[in-house]
Amino acid sequence: MRHSLRILALLVLAALGGGAYWHFVKQGGTVPELVALLKSHGVPIPGEIGAAKPAAPAGPPPGGAPPMPVEATPVRIGAVARSVTAVGSLLSNESVVVRPEIAGRVAEITFQEGQRVTKGAILVRLDDSIARATLAQAQASIAFSRAELSRADQLVRQNTGPIRTREQAAAKLLADEAAVQLAKAQLDKLVLTAPFDGVLGLRKVSIGDFVQSGKDIVNLEAIDTLKLDFRVPEMFLPTVKIGQTVKVSVDAFAGRSFDGEVYAIDPLVDVNGRAVVIRARIANPDGALRPGLFARVALTLTVVPDAVLIPEQAIVAFGKEQFVFKVVDGKATQTKVTLGERRNAEVEIAQGLKAGDVVVTAGQLKIRDGAPVAVVNAKPSGS
Repeated sequence: MRHSLRILALLVLAALGGGAYWHFVKQGGTVPELVALLKSHGVPIPGEIGAAKPAAPAGPPPGGAPPMPVEATPVRIGAVARSVTAVGSLLSNESVVVRPEIAGRVAEITFQEGQRVTKGAILVRLDDSIARATLAQAQASIAFSRAELSRADQLVRQNTGPIRTREQAAAKLLADEAAVQLAKAQLDKLVLTAPFDGVLGLRKVSIGDFVQSGKDIVNLEAIDTLKLDFRVPEMFLPTVKIGQTVKVSVDAFAGRSFDGEVYAIDPLVDVNGRAVVIRARIANPDGALRPGLFARVALTLTVVPDAVLIPEQAIVAFGKEQFVFKVVDGKATQTKVTLGERRNAEVEIAQGLKAGDVVVTAGQLKIRDGAPVAVVNAKPSGS
């Protein structure tokens, strides 16, 4: 019995399917026509098939999506410095190691280590007893030579002496005068003086030491102005100029920067690193910087006074190209841009934007080109 009912149900469904196929496909009928046909044959219609549907709830206007809330900001116009970074070393403006030119015993040290001295200040005196005796001997010999020359000249004038004797006396006098000059020069070289204004380092000798010529005594450094040597790749050679500014930072003074200026460029490019050696001057009036410090350098190549700047989060990358979404008449406009320098969470736009443009900074993933948007910027914290 149950099996017969199943067969009957399948036959009914097949008939209904065939009838629907004949009505909709073959005859091109509609649902209301099918309802009317069934009613004419007395078939009850459950529900309200074909009746008008109830009004749909209120929603977005036909033909468009609601505006998508985004955050946006106008572009900013400001100065941008194009720069290159490098590392370098600080050098004294002038640096020398004081050394004696002749050997001698240290008789007196007249300076304190770390002392600031002026040009010509006496630093060390070597024992000059032998040099003074040599000078006295030369001076005594020159007196005798002058007397000899005077007698020989008188005899020649009286025709009682040979001219050769006078010439020998004159030559002897010249030799003695040279000996006096030599003795004075040797005496002067026993006193070591500062060749320029600067700060003395640590001395290498003590009183009583016998020093040979060329022995290190003390170093002298001029540090009121420092030199900075650094290197940049050869590709920057066309843009590096004398007079460009540099900003220097050192680990010893974290958070503090020092300004300098390029004053010399080595004409020889280093063949090992293919780099250009640049030298700058840095004012150091307070003596904070010291020669030998490791320095991080930012060399300013050019300055663009009216660059277009936007926040970095406004940039959207598609492949190798960069885009932003501008807000134009309430719609998002996808715009290709060319990036420039980056600094302080901002990026320079070299091409693609102009003053007055408004760009989306948050919500780019929810919009597309031409989509309606509503600018709803987040309130500042604490407001």
